[in-house]
Amino acid sequence: MPSNDPSDAIVVRSPYDDAEIGLVPRHGRDDVDRAVAAAGEALRDEPFPPWRRAEVLDAAARLLAERSEDFARTVARESAKPIKTARIEARRAVSTFTFAAVEARRLTGDMVPVDAAEIGEGRLAFTLRIPVGVVAAISPFNFPLNLVAHKLAPAIAAGCPVVLKPASQTPLSALALARLLTEECGLPPGYLHVVTGGGGEVGAALVEHPDVAYVTFTGSSEVGWGIAAKAGHKKVALELGNNSPVIIEADGDWGQAARTIATAGFSHAGQSCVSVQRVYVAAEVADSFTGILTELVDGLVVGDPLDEATDVSALISEGERDRVVSWVDEAVSQGAKVAAGGNLEGGVLRPTVLTGMTAAMKVSRDEVFGPVVAVQAYHSLDEALRLADDTRYGLQAGIFTSNLASALRAARELHFGTVLVNEVPTWRADQMPYGGVRESGNTKEGPAYAVRQMTEERLVVIQP
Repeated sequence: MPSNDPSDAIVVRSPYDDAEIGLVPRHGRDDVDRAVAAAGEALRDEPFPPWRRAEVLDAAARLLAERSEDFARTVARESAKPIKTARIEARRAVSTFTFAAVEARRLTGDMVPVDAAEIGEGRLAFTLRIPVGVVAAISPFNFPLNLVAHKLAPAIAAGCPVVLKPASQTPLSALALARLLTEECGLPPGYLHVVTGGGGEVGAALVEHPDVAYVTFTGSSEVGWGIAAKAGHKKVALELGNNSPVIIEADGDWGQAARTIATAGFSHAGQSCVSVQRVYVAAEVADSFTGILTELVDGLVVGDPLDEATDVSALISEGERDRVVSWVDEAVSQGAKVAAGGNLEGGVLRPTVLTGMTAAMKVSRDEVFGPVVAVQAYHSLDEALRLADDTRYGLQAGIFTSNLASALRAARELHFGTVLVNEVPTWRADQMPYGGVRESGNTKEGPAYAVRQMTEERLVVIQP
């Protein structure tokens, strides 16, 4: 088991006011070794049949629902996510465990008709789904509860023990969830261990550990592909960054698009890999669209994440805030105009809308991960599709149109894991297949899809 020596602890602070909100152990490589060894022993020695997995997951969903307000407040305090948004995350975590319980009950293999070949006559063949082994789960700061749920719940459904490393900035909700699972939901001993500390030591030790069979990581593309390079022969599931584009056709409901983007572009200060970042709007409606969008964005309330009125709060750190401000300044120096925001209010970057975006700007080319939406007018659907697809990322994209042919064309031509029609790319249902292409990842999350990846298919052939 990892050490919990209080003499060497990490102080967890609120990104909003820097108040101390908790202490967690500073683990190292020896702690990782102990956790992985205990997880491997549990897999070998502790029976964990599917019906028990489902009961654990059902219990977790029930208790999460009962305590959702407590979890939401923890999320808000440690990540500066506005409380009304944190409540949505807590409800989504309930959904994630609920769907994983369904998958635990229906995890089956297939009958294989080997007697369709002469050599197989008289034989019976079928497949089993076997737990892949010890899972190393590394989660990010921006959804410190639900993205941990997306690691733990499928692993439990698959019967895999987990060693979890939550983001060092936001470990408190993950630790609370781990306690709930191990102390109140009936998770067998050894099936969940949490190690806290920096990615350079603890994360690297997990990724490189020879007894870890599967690594699941959500975070930046740079770190994710580095993990894949170091993981050796392990199975690696990467859910990485994005630069989400939205196309708004003149025949689409661009008023509704503006209203949705005013929320989707700035939820949790834009710190989501599917936050709306680039907006391509038909030139004939660009001014009207931008006018509605900026009016709505100017009305967003910036402040304390625990204030019920707050729409946008602090970025995860002052360093990240300063980086995003520098990107906005760079875009302005290259010809962009600030249509809304762009200034600090109480140390918090106000939601920012830029017009006159070009492909050379960082706010267009890279992942901002901040409260910035950049708008560019286009003159044909051909141009819009080309601009939207001009990225190294490929997680989710959206189009607003009333033309079915345009919608289907976008679905076929945009090289993204998901294309949403008359919806922003920020939208996600937790049971859907969620994952990207290109530099955005190599996997599909969602309990049904993650469970399959966390199991191995074993063929059994019987000669009666």
